[in-house]
Amino acid sequence: MQQVYVVADNIVGPLGSTTRENFDQVLQGNSGIGLQENGAYAAAPFYGAMMLPGQLDTCTAGYNVEGYTQFEKLLVASIQNALQQTDIKLTDTRTGLIISTTKGNIELLEQQPEGAVPPLENMQLFATAKKIAAHFNGINQPLVISSACISGLLAILTGKRLIESGKYDHVVVTGADVLTRFVLSGFQSFQAVSAVPCKPFDANRTGVTLGEGAATVILSNTKAGAAFVLGAGAVSNDANHISGPSRTGEELAAAMQLALTGSGLTPEDIGFVSAHGTATLYNDEMEAKALHHAGLANIPVNSLKGYYGHTLGAAGLIEAIISMQAMKAGVVLPTKGYETPGVSMPVNVNNVLLQKKSTHFLKTVSGFGGCNAAMIFSLFQD
Repeated sequence: MQQVYVVADNIVGPLGSTTRENFDQVLQGNSGIGLQENGAYAAAPFYGAMMLPGQLDTCTAGYNVEGYTQFEKLLVASIQNALQQTDIKLTDTRTGLIISTTKGNIELLEQQPEGAVPPLENMQLFATAKKIAAHFNGINQPLVISSACISGLLAILTGKRLIESGKYDHVVVTGADVLTRFVLSGFQSFQAVSAVPCKPFDANRTGVTLGEGAATVILSNTKAGAAFVLGAGAVSNDANHISGPSRTGEELAAAMQLALTGSGLTPEDIGFVSAHGTATLYNDEMEAKALHHAGLANIPVNSLKGYYGHTLGAAGLIEAIISMQAMKAGVVLPTKGYETPGVSMPVNVNNVLLQKKSTHFLKTVSGFGGCNAAMIFSLFQD
C-alpha cells in the first residue's frame, strides 16, 4: 500500500506561531493557559489558553486578510507557514485541502445586534472552506471535517486515505477553533469547565480548560523531506450518550487495536500514547479503561491539554504535531497538572520529562456523540 508521509507542519497558538516555537515552550514546561478576565467572554474570570494580543496580526501581515474573522486568520496563518516549507501548492490539481473545525465562525453570532439575523453564508463551514481555498488559489473543492473533538485526527486519517486511493498526491490538512463566549458558555452549561487549569487523569480533576489555535500538516506520497510516516488509523462510536462517553472504554479500545494491527504493530512497539485527556471525570476514566482493554496500560501515556487547553477541532492536529516532535527528540512529555492517580484502572500517566527513544506512538481522541479515533505515527527511516 502507498505510504503517506508528513512533509511539513505548523502550529499557531498561544505558545507560538511555528511548530518550533510551540515545541520549545512545551519542552520547557510552559503553558498557554492563563486567567482570563474579560467580560466579553464571561461574567466571571476563567482559565483558558488564548492567543496573545496582536499575535494574529503579526502572523498574517502581508497576507491580504482584511475583513477576515479570527478563525479565518488562524487558518491562513497556519497553512501559509506550512506551505512555505515545501514546493507543494494548492494550485496543483493533485493537491487536496481538508479543514477541520467544530465551531468555525460561530463567533459571528456574538457580533450581531440583538434581534439581528447573522450572515448565515459566513457561518456555513463549507462556505468558509471555499473562502480559504480561494485565498490560496486552490484548484480543488475543499473538504470539511466537523466531527466534534475527533475532527483534527479524523482529518489526518481522511487525507491519508485520499492519497492511498490515488485521488491526490498531496493533501494539506488544517484545523482551527476559536475560544468564544458561545463555546465557553456551552461547556459551562455542562458544569464541565474547571475553576483551575485542567488536571488530566488526576484524582482532583474538575473539568476542561478551553483553548484556541490552529495547526496544519502537509501529507504527501513523496518521501522527500519527510521525518514522519503515517500508520493505520480507525474510528469507532460508543452509541452510548450524546455527551457522555462509554462506561467501558471498549469502543475506543477497538479503534486502538485496529490502528495497531493495521500498522503491523503490538502494544510493546508503542513508545507512548498521546491521549485525549480532557480532565473531565468520565473521559479520563473511559480512556484508562480503553488503554487496559487494548493492552496499553503499561505504556507511558500523556495528555497535552495542560499546555493548550482543549482546542476542539484543532486538538488532534496540535497534539499529533507536538507528539511527533517529541518522538523525534527522543522524549515523552509530561502531563501538566497531573499529580495523583485518579482513575479506577491504573495507567502509566507520565508527569516528568522522560528521555525515551520511540519509533511509533499512538494518538487517541474522543468527542461528543460517542465518537473515537486512534492513529499510529512513526519516525520515517529511509
